[in-house]
Amino acid sequence: MPGWLIAAGLLLAAIGLLAMRREKAKAIPDGAGDPQEKRYLEERRRVGEALRDRLDRQPFGAELANALWQALMRMPPGDGVIVEYHRDYCGHGLIRTKDGVMLCEIQDGAAFDSQPIASWRQQEPFVGFFARQSDFTCSGWDPSEPVFATDDDWNRSNQRLTRRVLEAFLKRHPG
Repeated sequence: MPGWLIAAGLLLAAIGLLAMRREKAKAIPDGAGDPQEKRYLEERRRVGEALRDRLDRQPFGAELANALWQALMRMPPGDGVIVEYHRDYCGHGLIRTKDGVMLCEIQDGAAFDSQPIASWRQQEPFVGFFARQSDFTCSGWDPSEPVFATDDDWNRSNQRLTRRVLEAFLKRHPG
């Protein structure tokens, strides 16, 4: 039997196994079929809820939101507030665009072709939106804030915008 035929058979078998694993993973909600994964998911949720309960709920306010808009407007398009600069998922960012500012998910330390979660072309709506936000609403835990809200335990509080991040950005980019 030719070597290429054996290699092709092994490749097809590997693809089939991966497809079966994906289907099995979809069929098992929250890892219920795997005790170790279930414990991991329960612990992740418990830790997440403990962190949620310590999040600051004080709104950022108009002063911080205005300063943030002004600082972003001084930046070239493509630059902005990025929580973390590293490989893979870097959380949420506020990126200057040619038309204004977008909130988006950051990959590999840059927005590149990221689709906006939300965008603003004018200062007033941006300031109105961010003035009422807090660490809690930006974390994804607050279901009443649809721009940030998520049911995904991994995504909640994962490299999200916070007062500390925004104030540090403003210190690096004073007006």
